[in-house]
Amino acid sequence: MGKYTEDAKQMLQLIGGKENIAAVSHCMTRMRFVLRDEKKADVEGLQAMKVVKGTFTQAGQFQVIIGNTVSDFYNDFTAVAGVESVSKEQAKSAAKQNQNVIQRIMTSIAEIFAPIIPALIVGGLILGFRNVIDSMEIFGNHQTLVSISQFWAGVDSFLWLIGEAIFHIGIPVGICWSVTKKMGTTQILGLILGITLVSPQLLNAYAVAGTAAADIPKWNFGFAQVNMIGYQAQVIPAILAAFTLVYLERFFRKITPAVVSMIVVPFCSLLCAVMAAHFVLGPIGWKVGSAISAVVYAGISGSFRVLFGAVFGFLYAPLVITGLHHMSNAIDIQLATDFGGTMLWPMIALSNIAQGSAVLAMIVLQRKDEKAQEINVPSMISCYLGVTEPAMFGVNLKYMFPFVCGMIGSCIAGILSTAMSVTAASIGVGGLPGILSIQPAYMVKFALCTVVAVVVPFVLTYIYGSTKGLGKAK
Repeated sequence: MGKYTEDAKQMLQLIGGKENIAAVSHCMTRMRFVLRDEKKADVEGLQAMKVVKGTFTQAGQFQVIIGNTVSDFYNDFTAVAGVESVSKEQAKSAAKQNQNVIQRIMTSIAEIFAPIIPALIVGGLILGFRNVIDSMEIFGNHQTLVSISQFWAGVDSFLWLIGEAIFHIGIPVGICWSVTKKMGTTQILGLILGITLVSPQLLNAYAVAGTAAADIPKWNFGFAQVNMIGYQAQVIPAILAAFTLVYLERFFRKITPAVVSMIVVPFCSLLCAVMAAHFVLGPIGWKVGSAISAVVYAGISGSFRVLFGAVFGFLYAPLVITGLHHMSNAIDIQLATDFGGTMLWPMIALSNIAQGSAVLAMIVLQRKDEKAQEINVPSMISCYLGVTEPAMFGVNLKYMFPFVCGMIGSCIAGILSTAMSVTAASIGVGGLPGILSIQPAYMVKFALCTVVAVVVPFVLTYIYGSTKGLGKAK
């Protein structure tokens, strides 16, 4: 018998039995069930189990928070239940049967961006650090670390290489690769397609600066001439091009005899996809992306920007629950490309902080409840570092009022952020480290917004929680 055999037997019964399980997998801390009928799961009974730290449903999966020992629990559970182990990808595929069209679209977008988010975070941190050393006046008289130190000038140049690689090359290449990986087609073709979307002018800039517009390479076929300006840091053209490649490859693989498929399929697929990307999809996607960013920018910076900040700050946390928040990654990238920075990302970081502060109040209120603290403390730390799901699903939504208090705090912080035009260089780490992504001129203002995002949710949650008697030991 394993350590969790008895707990596994109890969970199997509460989940609705083996016949109610379509698929089961696990991640770092959670059991992920795809249930045939979620109504058969006894949620209250599951949450009452000592080994369970919370439950929630997301992306068509019923997830049970176990903690760092989830892999051991999973092994005992599959042995007791007699179900076969499946991968997270197989579980996600099965879970799509429980999703509507909008949820499937949002899940697909999330799966495209998830593999490249670590690079975006690194790029945001690098941009933030470079802003500090080459833009912030530390010694007065327009003197920066870069201007007075050869060492820091060298560091700045080195970091420029990484930052440019991420935001101007990595985005189209990463998106095209991620789409082909998700759709199960040839990934190397996706990488090559992404590279073709990068402007030759940009690549030459690593060696030669200041290429005139007239000198940009062109394709001239007599009937059509296309400037090879590239679509680096553009999300929509890359997504459109990548899906075109995917369906072209599937089409050519279907009609091509197997004996010559190794030659014909990749050649025809890539050639047609690149032509479609540069002649049709790139220009259309560029205009669509620019139009979206222009509308969002007008909302953030226009006459009603305070109202925009209030609404976005209040609703961002609920968007996380639905998965719609992944759309903000594309918008942030587009804003940074078109306007040299994004005022959306600071509000996202502030929302993370606000939800974490609500959990901080719950830690104080439930300081005598050891079981609750096993969930509260790691959830708060995770939230303050930008990962909000454990805090929201494991704590705040369980009691609901901390979640609402966090939304209110985020709303007020969002109002201040937009009123003061707080701008981030690009996407970075969420939560408290988010200040590293803020442009130097706005760091003090962002710090003020952070204080609001910490104090307001904490005070509201503590006051309301005290009226509910949450400070009593269990």
